[in-house]
Amino acid sequence: MRIWLLFLGAIAAVGFAAIVLIALPNALFRQMTPPQGLAPYTQSESRGRAIYVANGCIYCHSQQVRDNTFTTDVLRGWGERPSVPSDFIYDRPHLVGTMRTGPDLMNVGERIPDRNWHLIHLYDPRAVVKWSIMPNFPFLFELKDSADVRPGDHVVPVAGRKMVVATADALALVDYLVSLKRSSYPVPSEEQGRAAGARGQSAHSP
Repeated sequence: MRIWLLFLGAIAAVGFAAIVLIALPNALFRQMTPPQGLAPYTQSESRGRAIYVANGCIYCHSQQVRDNTFTTDVLRGWGERPSVPSDFIYDRPHLVGTMRTGPDLMNVGERIPDRNWHLIHLYDPRAVVKWSIMPNFPFLFELKDSADVRPGDHVVPVAGRKMVVATADALALVDYLVSLKRSSYPVPSEEQGRAAGARGQSAHSP
């Protein structure tokens, strides 16, 4: 009898957690409308996002500007405002992340719009950030002799005997990074209200 009670209790706990943590947020998320100014990912940006996931970028970079009440994310220049749920409306799955070995990338396309900077950073992070501990991603590039460079090749401006040419994967990844501009459009008014209410409750809580 006790085994059955334990079994039923475990099912009830898992079911409750699934409803509260998965089903309910998903239902609320589906009711949201995209913010004006936020466009779906292009085919190249979606490909770049998949490459971002496949190479484990999420393990060192978050994509969430946290509330000013609790953090200094905005003061660090990681965004002009905290993230809101509608910022992630096109993200399946979301890449909020939990670690910040590197800086938050929620608005990296606004901070660093230069595509060549990102390509150099992927090929040799220390070339642009001397103290960076980010690994190199040489497999996203090809080394060619100058005579072998074709008209459509994107040559990365780095010094060396060989020409460094970005692959389609590298260009797609940079397309995705440059698309991350979640401070470039206004937040829906209802989300502003909810955020302000949450901050007010937090400020008056004992």
